[in-house]
Amino acid sequence: METKNYFKIGTIVNTHGIRGELKIKAITDFADDRFQKGQAIYRLDKGQYVKEMIAKARVHKGMWLVTFEGVDNINQVEIFKGQDVFVDEEDRDDLDDGEYYYNEIIGCTVVDLDGQTLGEIKEIMTTGANDVWIMKRPKGKDGLIPMIDDVVKEVNVADKVITIDVLEGLLDDED
Repeated sequence: METKNYFKIGTIVNTHGIRGELKIKAITDFADDRFQKGQAIYRLDKGQYVKEMIAKARVHKGMWLVTFEGVDNINQVEIFKGQDVFVDEEDRDDLDDGEYYYNEIIGCTVVDLDGQTLGEIKEIMTTGANDVWIMKRPKGKDGLIPMIDDVVKEVNVADKVITIDVLEGLLDDED
């Protein structure tokens, strides 16, 4: 049996107008590629991935307005509100060295330069200048790890291990 992996790229938050346009809040760094005419995306509808082909797409007030092929009125898409949209793993682009998909980082064990386990990445916060990885520690508050060369020394996605240099003050807020 073949299993496919799908990765969330956004959520259908509402309809727009009466011609079947959907308002999608994107959560992908590749929105321009994902939401263009002719691209396939998948809606998660009652536990099933439903393939949709994009007929039209544009950005309006920070949201993507997307129309699926074969859709021309609001009554056909009203039921899609609240559904998440995904991309098939096979449609994801290869990344350059030093670039990672969120799902490759979340769940990684974080160790210091001596190999001591510090915690596990539970979330990624996008700040603009650089991402900040939120690390769940065994005790105390979550640690914030800036994704900068001075701190993150090695990322091994195959083994799910991230090695960091714990600079002075980086994790001092531990209870």
